[in-house]
Amino acid sequence: MEMQSLASADFPPALREIPDLPERLWLRGSLPPAGTKLLAVVGSRALSRYGKEACEMLIAGLSGYPVSIVSGLALGADACAHRAALSAGLHTIAIPGSGLDDSVIYPRAHEGLAHEILAAGGALLSEHGAKHRAAPHDFPSRNRIMAGMADAVLVVEAAPRSGTLITARLAADYNRELLALPHRISDPHGFGPHLFIRLGATLVTEPLHILEALKLPPKEREAGAAPRDLAGAELVIWDMLKEPKSRDELLRAGEDAGAVMTALVSLELRGLAKEEFGAWRRV
Repeated sequence: MEMQSLASADFPPALREIPDLPERLWLRGSLPPAGTKLLAVVGSRALSRYGKEACEMLIAGLSGYPVSIVSGLALGADACAHRAALSAGLHTIAIPGSGLDDSVIYPRAHEGLAHEILAAGGALLSEHGAKHRAAPHDFPSRNRIMAGMADAVLVVEAAPRSGTLITARLAADYNRELLALPHRISDPHGFGPHLFIRLGATLVTEPLHILEALKLPPKEREAGAAPRDLAGAELVIWDMLKEPKSRDELLRAGEDAGAVMTALVSLELRGLAKEEFGAWRRV
C-alpha cells in the first residue's frame, strides 16, 4: 500500500497542539473521518488475562460510535486493543517505533496484524522513514505521538517500570483525558492505573465511562436488546434471563459454574441484572 508524507497541516488536529511536534509523519492507509474521537489504549506487553478481557469488553462497547483506537502495535495491550477494534468494526491506528515498510515493521510478529489493520481501512503512522529499524529510544518518542493525537488515553495495565507510565504522564502534560482500569490492590499490573487514579484519572469499568470522557452521548438501547459488548457467558446468561431464573437453574445451563458466577457478578455490577426473592432477573 502506498505511503504518504504528511506535513503538520495534515496531522490529526490534537497532535498539532503539542510542543514537541514531529517534523513530518508517514502514513499507510487512511486516517479516520473528521469528527472521529481518538482513544489511545496503552498497557503492559505481558498483558494479564484480566487486562485482556477488560480491554476487549471496553472496546467492544464502543462499536457503532465514531471512535478510532490508537495504539503502538506492540505485544500485549497494544495488539489486544487493535484486534478488539477490528472485531468491533472500529477504525484503528497503529504507531510502531519503526518505519512502515513491511521489511522493518516492529515487532516482526505483528506484520500480519499491520496488514489486517490496513485491509480494514485503518492506518499505520510513523515519524520515521520507510525502512527505519526500531531502536530503544524510538518507543518513548512515538508515545508522545499517541498521547498527543488522542482525545483520551486509557491505561489498561502498567507495572512500576513500564513504558506505559511515560505515555500516561504525557497525556497529563498535554491536558488529555486520562482513563484508568482498576485492578486488585495486590496486582503489580495495577500499579500505574492506581497511581493515576489517585492523581485524578477517571476510573473506567464500563464503555459508558469512555463515552462520557469522549463526550459522546450513548445510544438508547432497544427494550430487551442485549448491550453491544456482552459476549460469552454474560450473553448466555442475559438471554436466559428473559424470564427470572434461580441461581441453580442458571448453573444447570451447561456453562462452567465459575463462568456463570463471574457473569452474574459482572451483570450485577453493571446494573444489568440483580437477584430478588431468590431469582435473578434483568434490570
